[in-house]
Amino acid sequence: MESELKDLNSKSDKIHPPDSTHDGASAKDDRPLLKSDSSSAASSAAAGYNIQELEKKFAAYVRNDVFGTMGRGELPLKEKFLLGIALVTLLPLRIVFGMAILVVFYLICRICTLFFAPNREEEQEDYAHLGGKCLGCVYVQRESKSSDFKGVAGVVTDRVHKAHQNKSAPMMMLFPEGTTTNGDYLLPFKTGAFLAGAPMVPVILRYPYQRFSPAWDTITGVRHVVLLLCQFVNHMEVIHLPIYYPSQQEKDDPKQYANNVRRLMATEGNLIISDVGLAEK
Repeated sequence: MESELKDLNSKSDKIHPPDSTHDGASAKDDRPLLKSDSSSAASSAAAGYNIQELEKKFAAYVRNDVFGTMGRGELPLKEKFLLGIALVTLLPLRIVFGMAILVVFYLICRICTLFFAPNREEEQEDYAHLGGKCLGCVYVQRESKSSDFKGVAGVVTDRVHKAHQNKSAPMMMLFPEGTTTNGDYLLPFKTGAFLAGAPMVPVILRYPYQRFSPAWDTITGVRHVVLLLCQFVNHMEVIHLPIYYPSQQEKDDPKQYANNVRRLMATEGNLIISDVGLAEK
């Protein structure tokens, strides 16, 4: 019996490792779950570095006005005061006048298109492009890669030829960049505007500003319209360059024609040439 008791006592005395492991686990659980200040500072610095790299890479879409990125930057007290006054005075008045102008324009379009058969889609009449019909707009679906692109290019080329041959025909205004920037850069031109090989008048639009940039770059549509209507005055400069007559080589190569016109506009307008496009925006 004594030998059995000794064996039991010796076994009970040896049961200590689990306690030590438990202590280790409790000690491990006592450690803080949050990262240290040094690691959080490093992550924030890395995030700031990434933002700087993105702004440098996609500089054509970076806002440099008082309202900051996406129009959501921190405003000084003076700007908040001016914006508050504009929200309760200028914005309501301009919305009322703007809606009145749109109603008058809609009525004019309805009268001018009485005999125009609207587009039908899924057996429903669509009058969304009524104003565009009066203005002679050509709509392009940038995301679509269907064969309709050839039809759009054909319409544009036909319009350009008519404007070039007939002095009384309305001129065709084209925006070859396909999207908007902050006004300091010039994106690659689409070749659809140059397929006709006809002479053209390069036009540069500038929007000088002090507080809010009217350029629609990376700001949302609603915020852009609201802040634009809250400005006491908005300026626009139109620079007409001399008529550009393409060479025979440019007529045969619309891409070269587009690149040459682009370089000319960048030089005359002190613009920076950028290779980014709609996908990066």
